[in-house]
Amino acid sequence: MRKIFAGSILVAVVAIFTFGCTQKKDYRGWPQYKGSNENIHYSSLNEVDTGNVKQLQVAWTYHTRDADSANHSQIQCNPIVIDGVMYGTTPKMKLFAIDAATGREKWQFNPFDSLARDKRMFFIMNNSRGVAYWGNGDDKRVFYAAGPYLYCINAATGKTVNSFGDKGKIDLHDGLGRDVADLFVTASSPPIIYGDIMIMGTRVDEGSHAAPGHIRAYNVHTGKQLWIFHTIPHPGEPGYETWEDPNAYKFIGGANVWSGFSLDEKRGIVYGCTGSASYDWYGGNRLGNNLYADCLLALDAKTGKLIWHFQDIHHDVWDKDIPSAPALVTIKKDGKDIEAVAITTKTGFIFTFDRVTGKPVYDIVEKPVPTFTDLAGEKLSKTQPYPTLPAPFMSQQLTESNINPYLPDSSKQQVLKAFRNYKTDHMFNSISLQGTVVYPGLDGGAEWGGPSYDPESGILYVNANQMAWIIQAIPLNNKETANETNLQAGQRLFKANCMTCHAADRKGSGTFPSLINIERKYKPASFDTLLQSGRRMMPAFRQLKAVERKAIASYVLNISAEQPKPFINTDSHKDDVFKVPYSIVGYNKFLSKEGYPAIAPPWGTLNAINLNTGKLVWKTTLGNDPEFPHGEEDSGAENYGASVITKGGLLFIAATKDGKFRAFNKKTGKLLWEVTLPAPGYATPSVYELNGRQYIVIACGGGKMNTRSGDSYVAFALPSK
Repeated sequence: MRKIFAGSILVAVVAIFTFGCTQKKDYRGWPQYKGSNENIHYSSLNEVDTGNVKQLQVAWTYHTRDADSANHSQIQCNPIVIDGVMYGTTPKMKLFAIDAATGREKWQFNPFDSLARDKRMFFIMNNSRGVAYWGNGDDKRVFYAAGPYLYCINAATGKTVNSFGDKGKIDLHDGLGRDVADLFVTASSPPIIYGDIMIMGTRVDEGSHAAPGHIRAYNVHTGKQLWIFHTIPHPGEPGYETWEDPNAYKFIGGANVWSGFSLDEKRGIVYGCTGSASYDWYGGNRLGNNLYADCLLALDAKTGKLIWHFQDIHHDVWDKDIPSAPALVTIKKDGKDIEAVAITTKTGFIFTFDRVTGKPVYDIVEKPVPTFTDLAGEKLSKTQPYPTLPAPFMSQQLTESNINPYLPDSSKQQVLKAFRNYKTDHMFNSISLQGTVVYPGLDGGAEWGGPSYDPESGILYVNANQMAWIIQAIPLNNKETANETNLQAGQRLFKANCMTCHAADRKGSGTFPSLINIERKYKPASFDTLLQSGRRMMPAFRQLKAVERKAIASYVLNISAEQPKPFINTDSHKDDVFKVPYSIVGYNKFLSKEGYPAIAPPWGTLNAINLNTGKLVWKTTLGNDPEFPHGEEDSGAENYGASVITKGGLLFIAATKDGKFRAFNKKTGKLLWEVTLPAPGYATPSVYELNGRQYIVIACGGGKMNTRSGDSYVAFALPSK
């Protein structure tokens, strides 16, 4: 039985949708990432509606033919449709063009083939969430990032446009203002295009060896860099004073726009949201509020000049990046239409601002938060911002009453004992040596899929994760000892560089794999290549010297012949500025000994919030955990990817590990249709029309949360007339 939390909410639904907002723009196609510059995931199409949605059937399936089940490959792409052609990406980062009415392939571009042989070992198998398109007459181009490169591809032929950049590509390491050649730089989200200007963010490492996340703009014709906005300000720039170390800009990384952009084309304002500064979990070497990390930025799209900003987390030590680009919305308040921008956060907040001035639509107050920390050198912000409206779309603190009631009694008692030993009483508790419950969790609250917005009603839709994580700090010994062996050095370097993801016992944590018996898969040479190139969520570690990589290999691969040999490092002090005194023991969800969530369901929800009033319209569980023998109600499930809203009264969403694709009534939250996909769809659907027929397409890549990997894009439509 699906549970909908509405109270007396449904009584007001008719009035809300009657009052609504006047729709001024027609959103009939899907020409760019998330559908439009406004980033609202909305379609004006209504052939498929609440009355006939149950008749949807598979119209076509496109197989990319390159899923990698052994490495849990994914497809997170939200494909675009231009002139009847769909463009998207594959698990192995190929770009494709297919007929959007039939799924028939036109071409594929393999970025690996564009690299010289000596550079192929450094290709990063990153995830891609979308591509960008620019056209003028016969000159039609598709832009996307694969590995460390931004590619420009001829939309008709699938070949590189050699007049752009270096034979059709730009190295994203270049033009950041400092040498980051050996650091991890790629992009998971596409650029946004304003006229002939292409604005680009990046994904960087979250460790101390991180490149800065400065925002850059390029000429779409030549690839020439036009402007740069320093997200870690340089001397003389506003925000520089928020870093206590005057040299922080020289070595601190992060503060990057990894989730894409929104654009008010009429005003020429581009909006982006930044992540935390690195290192994510300790800020003793970056004291201060750290602008422009964790910020919503409004920039002049032509020049990159700052118009206004808002920081939602001061001095972030919780990895609370703003996880998605903002939605450009219109809010009716006090009898006026306010063209606004809305962001959803991992903490469960929604913040809204006037697009031009940055003035909050609803008041924001700075509230005192805990400042105690047992990590030497750390200094937390005394306050954090809280919006007065809308109310949080999820709970923000756990108590013992929230422990999972469906656990076996012995397991429940074990969970309760652990809970009592952790820091639990506030969502802004410091990361600690005893372990801190992080809730809302590392992936939200809101996550990278972002919210959807209905311009007819003024309602914002947010799918949320409700999962607790345990983050425990551990001191690091960064100093080499006399007569250190490769094994001892390898263990020390593993803790500093690898333990965060793979855990102290090498058994993996969160979604990161175990390294036990990895020597069966990798030989020393291939392991060294992996360390230097990275793969998917794993960054490259090219900053490590050969002797350091060799020491790590001796430990991880159990190379007994190398372990007792002396570790000799002739340049041991070069990177002292990047060393931090603490790491964390892993990204660990708060689970029972059986592997079930320690907290009570629902673990995933779908929420509808009226931005005109700031009030919740409805809330329902989203998904079901197929591995949990739960009670009578659906458990909800962790979800990654977003919904789309249609004029036909529907909300479409996949996103869950149970592999379902669902359609809900957008007014009431009632489930109207669901189908099982070939693999879970951790992506955002696309909605478009061709030859009078409406299609809804979802990428079925799976792979996340140990689900099966897939290689398909599946299109649904009503039966042909």
